[in-house]
Amino acid sequence: MPQNILLVEDDRNFGDVLKSYLEMHSYDVTLATDGEEGWHAYKNGKFDLCILDVMMPKKDGFTLGREIKEDNRDTSLIYLTAKALKEDVIDGFKIGADDYITKPFNSEELLYRVQAVLKRSVVAPNPEENKKEFHIGQYHFNYPLRILTYKDGDDVFKDKLSPKEAHLLRLFCIHKNDVLPRSLALTEIWEEDNYFTARSMDVFVTKLRKYLKRDENLEIVNIHGNGFRLIDKREVED
Repeated sequence: MPQNILLVEDDRNFGDVLKSYLEMHSYDVTLATDGEEGWHAYKNGKFDLCILDVMMPKKDGFTLGREIKEDNRDTSLIYLTAKALKEDVIDGFKIGADDYITKPFNSEELLYRVQAVLKRSVVAPNPEENKKEFHIGQYHFNYPLRILTYKDGDDVFKDKLSPKEAHLLRLFCIHKNDVLPRSLALTEIWEEDNYFTARSMDVFVTKLRKYLKRDENLEIVNIHGNGFRLIDKREVED
């Protein structure tokens, strides 16, 4: 059954392009061209995700987002903006946004982010989220003790991870072979998604790559504009 998306974008031509692209990928999309029209469409429909432009006539995206969250806090939100100001990003996440995309962006980037947000919003719990220990290739990871163990025959190597390293590796394990959205990791671990925390996360990803380099089948790759993937090449074909 197709998932329903409310797209509120005051640039009609741009909105039509995004609507057509998402419909090509089997989403049902309702397009509104200002905040008041968006609120009316929201109240008269049932949506899995709302994609809101920030700067709109009659009612801006932040106001519309607050109203949607007050009506149903479980509704997923993605903001579109031409501004990349730290204050705007923080305001968006305070309202409860799941992601934030700065214009200009390509359609594929939007699709990745939509897929990631909708996947996270599925009610069915991920059994991996309750696990305390993980097997990653030739590694064993004990999350509570923050110990990463690698065995190669009789040789055993153990690394003690920092709290943030352990938390980030746990998220990678939960999302193994899938995209770990950058915004999800930043808001869960650093409690803020901005330029400085994003650079900090990049440093921690580099550290995890060094920890995992003993197993040549493991790789953490960048997904441009979205996040990272921890890939076990024995399990996936890229």
